Amino acid sequence: MMKNRYVRTIIFSRVFLQLGIWIRNFAILLYVTEMTHNDPLYVSLISVAEFAPIFLFAIIGGTFADRWQPKRTMVSCDLLSALSIFAVSLAVLWGSWHVLLFATLFSAILSQFSQPSAMKMFKRHVQEEKLQGVMAMFQSMMAFFMVIGPILGTYVYQQYGMTVSLVTTGLLFLGSAAVLSLLPRDPAEDNSQGNPNFKRELMEGLRYVSSNRTLRTLGGTFAASGLAVGLIQPMLLFVTIENLGRDKEFLQWLLMANGAAMLLGGGIIMGIAKKVRPQTLLAMGLLASTMGTIGIGWSTSIILTLALQVLNGLFFPSIHIGINTMILQNTEGPYIGRVGGALTPVFMGMMVLGMSMAGGLKSGLSLPAVYSISGCLFLIGAVILMPLLLQKQQPAKREA
Repeated sequence: MMKNRYVRTIIFSRVFLQLGIWIRNFAILLYVTEMTHNDPLYVSLISVAEFAPIFLFAIIGGTFADRWQPKRTMVSCDLLSALSIFAVSLAVLWGSWHVLLFATLFSAILSQFSQPSAMKMFKRHVQEEKLQGVMAMFQSMMAFFMVIGPILGTYVYQQYGMTVSLVTTGLLFLGSAAVLSLLPRDPAEDNSQGNPNFKRELMEGLRYVSSNRTLRTLGGTFAASGLAVGLIQPMLLFVTIENLGRDKEFLQWLLMANGAAMLLGGGIIMGIAKKVRPQTLLAMGLLASTMGTIGIGWSTSIILTLALQVLNGLFFPSIHIGINTMILQNTEGPYIGRVGGALTPVFMGMMVLGMSMAGGLKSGLSLPAVYSISGCLFLIGAVILMPLLLQKQQPAKREA
């Protein structure tokens, strides 16, 4: 896979990008908590600035990504992100720290244009039988940064301060743009349909998803698994304190066990990518999450909880890799961005809904009950996927 020039270049650029993102995110988080004396409102606004663009711009960014040339889009987004970071660093020097929220928001918006462009590149230049291996490689890289990112971001901020953190982030974004600029020039797009119309193209993308059986099924699985993830997203701290009887500092060990297992799981999937269908991979991940989630909710043993965290981490990459591979294999090239833009908000919307319900459910029921409900939702996602497990592999096309 690394022999493919496009895969190699995009992964190398994403290393620069992930380094910059983690350094920026933790620098902003730590700086804002210091400036506001741990004000929960401003801390929560950081998350809002990071996730809100997914709802507002995913389908818009996907539609434009289908229209625009992918290399130019990715390079432009990285350059604009770098320029915004440098501008924000100057504002911080002048004493205006509120613009840090703008830096996160602006970069998150640009990512909604850049990410589908990368998927468009893979669809165009990677053989279909190798797509799952490429997705596994990407998931492994993301898991690696989930382990070292917080450590690296905290270290840079504590050692060198806010300004150096922001400047380093901007330079890393420029490095990503420089690497992407080494890709061959984008081929000329087919403009046979005449003047593009944004509204028409957006509606065509939504109709494409609704007319494709595989994508409709994935939408149902997205909704169930998104709600499941949202319910338990804020609950692991209570598992640490209430179920295990440990201080909140012990939470980092549960997270590290999960992150290390995710890295290992992505590596394993890279080795078996050609032998397992993506829908099978996705079903395995959902079933493992069912067992692991219910077990964590009821476990009062530290060793068992750590083992279940490892189980979840090992199979979590199979969910993302299976989903991304199925989208790429079952979507025609001109619709890649719009399909991702239509499906991603389904997952994120249900996840946010689950997060908003989690506290009330825990107070009204119990912590094990919340985890049990989440596990059942993962199981429902696997059941929804059942028709795709029984069908043979189909090329990307419209399905009645």
